Amino acid sequence: MSVFFGAIADDFTGATDLAAMLARAGVAVNLRIGIPDSTDDLAPFEVIALKSRTLPREDAVSQARAALKWLRGAGAERIFWKYCSTFDSTAQGNIGPVAEALMTDMGVSQTVYCPAFPENGRTVYNGYLHVGDQLLSESPMKDHPLTPMRDASLTRLLRPQVRREVGAIHLPTIRAGAEAIEAAMMRLAEANVAHVVMDAIASEDLDAIAAAVHDLPLLTGGSAIAQSLPELYAQAGALSRPAAPATPPNLSEGSVVLSGSCSAMTRVQVGAYLDQAKGFRLDPLELASEGVLPARRWLAAQDIDAPKIIYATAEPATVAAAQEKLGVARAGVLVEDALAQLALDARNLGVGRIVVAGGETSGAVTRKLDIDRLAIGPEIAPGVPWTFCKSDDKDLAITLKSGNFGSPNFFAEALALLERV
Repeated sequence: MSVFFGAIADDFTGATDLAAMLARAGVAVNLRIGIPDSTDDLAPFEVIALKSRTLPREDAVSQARAALKWLRGAGAERIFWKYCSTFDSTAQGNIGPVAEALMTDMGVSQTVYCPAFPENGRTVYNGYLHVGDQLLSESPMKDHPLTPMRDASLTRLLRPQVRREVGAIHLPTIRAGAEAIEAAMMRLAEANVAHVVMDAIASEDLDAIAAAVHDLPLLTGGSAIAQSLPELYAQAGALSRPAAPATPPNLSEGSVVLSGSCSAMTRVQVGAYLDQAKGFRLDPLELASEGVLPARRWLAAQDIDAPKIIYATAEPATVAAAQEKLGVARAGVLVEDALAQLALDARNLGVGRIVVAGGETSGAVTRKLDIDRLAIGPEIAPGVPWTFCKSDDKDLAITLKSGNFGSPNFFAEALALLERV
């Protein structure tokens, strides 16, 4: 079997988000952690999870190009560059440079940018990205410790990141349907506009956009736009469907929640779970002086079957204070490395169900557990599935949650869902 559709994601939670949306559409999906070494056991839809969102631009581009090479070598006819629905980017920006590098390598003259995810409250109107009823720049994302988003204009964010022209297609054209969108794309192409930002405030807008652009060799965006693509490809006779989601293996009853995200929703989720679970808070300053041993001892002393959470989740002022003393990079690495070690300890103690919150944390945990592929199971919340894998020959269920996704009771809901499937 060869690959039909290949996706490159800039972080691990984003990759699971995309894989969940594709699986929801009824196609077989493989989620690869990092660039594979071989083309064994291919699925029609392959998603490669990178940890490149905050890398230096040159490194992010290099990794994406390597992923593209593998996907095209495996037969992929369509490529999707997946980034966060809040367009998370450093000031220098990896979203535009990666897209432009992929365009160059593929010989593509135009692509679209569609981060909107209305089901999760991410919408784009007149080129401005909203989170719920707030502009991106006024939402909690303005205080993100690694990618603070201080501008909601996607065209203004994108222009400094790319060499080619940037344009937009706004909601009236989107609402006019696929043919109107295609005509607008052609007019922009005639004006040498290579990067086209799309408005979308409802799922129906995403359907119209997908119908207009699904034949493009390269698409970019959040995960929601991808949900419409498999049906369009199937209607064209390009692939067959459906495929059932993966079922869980035999798992131990033990569970642990590991939270490195400091997003507003994750702070609420941690607070809600602490009402029913024992908790241990990781402080970057204490990790710098004492290491992770106190947390490891605490974990080892807990009942394996009891609900428990280890978290570095904190208010923005607390995060900023630690970053000021340790530096942004060191504070982040201390937390990621600690939670990754605790995930390994949990596995070795017999824990079979691990919930991870935060993209950087998810990357550190999956690498520490030496996971190279995840099977996609049932969705807990929009864009957040359970996944199943083996680590050191032990069966694991693991969910990798993007910081702002899920309901306030997400952690309890996730573990309850696993009991029902």
